[in-house]
Amino acid sequence: MGKSVPTCPDLCILCPNPPQDRGSPDLAPSDFHLFGPLKRHLGGMAFETEDDLISELRNWFDNLDVDFFRVGINSLLSRWQKCIDIHGDYVEK
Repeated sequence: MGKSVPTCPDLCILCPNPPQDRGSPDLAPSDFHLFGPLKRHLGGMAFETEDDLISELRNWFDNLDVDFFRVGINSLLSRWQKCIDIHGDYVEK
């Protein structure tokens, strides 16, 4: 049986009013939550074809625990608040 992964509507219920500047590099959740673990997982691997890479990525995502996504989504709240507190500046002064 498949795992339950939060969907976009689920996320909107959790965080109905994210900051307006969704393009802010300070708010890219994938940079701090997804790509680090993925980079560690893929480190040292080599793929002969794009299909081999896609298969490995699917396998990795399929085996992630739902809490992996929940932690990443929940940590957005503090990142959003920090961005609001510094008025969207990318560098704290």
